Amino acid sequence: MQPKLRTRAAARSGQTKSVKPPFRFPLERIVLPAIAFLVVLLVWWVVATFFTTLMPTPGQAFMANLDYIFNPFFRRGPGNLGIGWLLLASLRRVLLGFLLGTLVAIPVGFWIGLSPRAMMAINPIVQLFRPVSPVAWLPIALSIFNLANPSAIFVIFITSLWPTVINTALGVASVPKDYLDVAQVLEMPRWRQMTKIIWPASLPYIFTGLRLSLGIAWLVIVAVEMLTGGIGIGFFIWDEWNRLSLSSVFLAVVVIGLTGLVLDYGITLLERWATHRPAKAM
Repeated sequence: MQPKLRTRAAARSGQTKSVKPPFRFPLERIVLPAIAFLVVLLVWWVVATFFTTLMPTPGQAFMANLDYIFNPFFRRGPGNLGIGWLLLASLRRVLLGFLLGTLVAIPVGFWIGLSPRAMMAINPIVQLFRPVSPVAWLPIALSIFNLANPSAIFVIFITSLWPTVINTALGVASVPKDYLDVAQVLEMPRWRQMTKIIWPASLPYIFTGLRLSLGIAWLVIVAVEMLTGGIGIGFFIWDEWNRLSLSSVFLAVVVIGLTGLVLDYGITLLERWATHRPAKAM
């Protein structure tokens, strides 16, 4: 009761005094995720110890990967690269395919959202190609480009299109009609309606589509690189499995997961900067 009394007294005297909230240990943000990770490590240890002879325990995997962890950018000959170089090669393919997909998907989504005729024409194509497995596009891409690297970028491009197209069209079509009616009453030009009303109102939907597309692109690259070979985190996994080095496979799994988290966080920061509001949890 004493802090309240002091606050009321300060209010009566015309003074403004901010009351500092008491410190609370972030139990839910630190301790609970740590417990979940420990449970995962325990399950891993039990499976590796009692159910298989191929799988290393968490401790064995960590010790086997010390060179990759502390020296990720080594070069020891053709094909013998640190995991940092492999990750950068995969990221370059993903970002290229994703950016190309974004440049196509947002205008197409705008067109579909603004025009019912475009919706009727393009929506069946989107619904037809959206469920196609990314790997199914790889033979087609190889037949077109005859090279592994542009084929991988094409597969990422084509599979990352659909979430952004659909969410952009949904965002544009969801702009309140009252806003557009007011704009017409004010005789606002069409391009100004697009930039001042429709674009800002649909930005949260567009960023939702971009987050989904980037997540799919990062998922796809591992499968594509396993099939095409070359330098990349996906082929690294396949190569290490052929050598029965599961410790390196576990390291790659952790690196892929952390990289996916960083990419998603980067998109949420960009959304927060563009929309001036916190990103929605997915």
